[in-house]
Amino acid sequence: MRLWHDPLRRRWLLWAILSVLFLLVNVSRLSTAVLSEDLMAAFGTTGAQLGTLHAVFFWVYAAMQIPSGLLADRIGPRLTATAGAVVMNVGVVWFSFAEGYLEATLARGLIGLGGSVIFVCVLRFCANWYRTDEFATMSGATFAVAGFGGVFATTPLALAVGRFGWRSTVAGLGVLGLAMTVAAFALVRNSPSAAGFEPLEGVPGQEVLTNAQLKSSLAAVLRDRWLWVVSVMLFCSTGVNITLFGLWGVPYVVQTYDVTVTRASTLTLLGGLGLMVGPPAVGWLADRLERRLELMVVGGICYTACLALIAVVGNPPLPVVGAVFLVSGISLGAFVLGYSVVQERHPSSASGVSTGAANAAAFTGAAIFPTLMGQALDAYWTGDLVGGVRVYTETGYRIAFGIATVAGAIAFCCTVWLYRHRHRTTAEADDPALEGASGE
Repeated sequence: MRLWHDPLRRRWLLWAILSVLFLLVNVSRLSTAVLSEDLMAAFGTTGAQLGTLHAVFFWVYAAMQIPSGLLADRIGPRLTATAGAVVMNVGVVWFSFAEGYLEATLARGLIGLGGSVIFVCVLRFCANWYRTDEFATMSGATFAVAGFGGVFATTPLALAVGRFGWRSTVAGLGVLGLAMTVAAFALVRNSPSAAGFEPLEGVPGQEVLTNAQLKSSLAAVLRDRWLWVVSVMLFCSTGVNITLFGLWGVPYVVQTYDVTVTRASTLTLLGGLGLMVGPPAVGWLADRLERRLELMVVGGICYTACLALIAVVGNPPLPVVGAVFLVSGISLGAFVLGYSVVQERHPSSASGVSTGAANAAAFTGAAIFPTLMGQALDAYWTGDLVGGVRVYTETGYRIAFGIATVAGAIAFCCTVWLYRHRHRTTAEADDPALEGASGE
């Protein structure tokens, strides 16, 4: 079969297998929005407690990003992703049977632990199988998979929960994930040479690093000021996006506009569609135009303006809310270019470490913002319960979106910093001695 014997074709099949695992990671981490009322009723949570239940996934996920990068660089993406997928999907099945808040929190933490390695492994796989000038496109395509997972975690998930119940639906996702884990272990290979092919033209060789080399790579990555600026940018943008589409977006629409969860989920679905379209389109455009930083600045403006609209108005017409969700999802594609910016500043053999370090910041944001916004909502709780679910005011949601807007503004400022300091990258490329002298 030509697909199997042509490395340029087979890499797409292997990427697709890993990407399905990443899709399931995104379904799990974003499902809380649709499940919020079921979870609040089942476990009797406040807004802050629900935020914590949602966020524990991201605390564990964030803490594991640098170790995930080290594992991907040391033992390869195939075994690392397989082990992580087993842990994640066992956690998904456990979560579906949880009877109390503590048990559910522990199960969701296990989901985060296993899922934490998948994204880094997919990008490490891309670094092994694709040229450097294809990396932004592939990282964008991988984020599009996240968007597809986000779409599945909205209306389709709401319909499945309505038909089968939330516990059966979640358990089914865990079983599917375990089946895909077997496929990943059986078929995926770390590199073309591991699959029996000659090295691909233009793809840098990927040596297996020693422990000393890993330590040196990690130290170099952590000394890079560009990494820290990108990390702050991703902390704010990714943290807010995941919180919006993964937790508070659906309750905001349900309680502000008095619509059903299924209808509200169609609006957050637009955010997932934006995430499907934005990152691959922006990544492709950046690879063709070689204008990454300019695209990041423009995206930052659009992203912040969208969030500010809801913070200021509070209850714009529903089509406007849908447009805000869509554009914010598309605009996130500009921030995703930060992964390429970091990856290009370090050796390809350390791509797992550099990607993991940036990703750690992104998901630390995803861990902090749900609880922070939940506390803001609790401060404006009406005292009313409907079906065991707290009812929040429009003012509370405006403050929550105000927090998101401030975060978006900070992310935008980071893109401006990167744009203004671009000349340093050029100077360092011409004279490597400048890099050590500048402390970057």
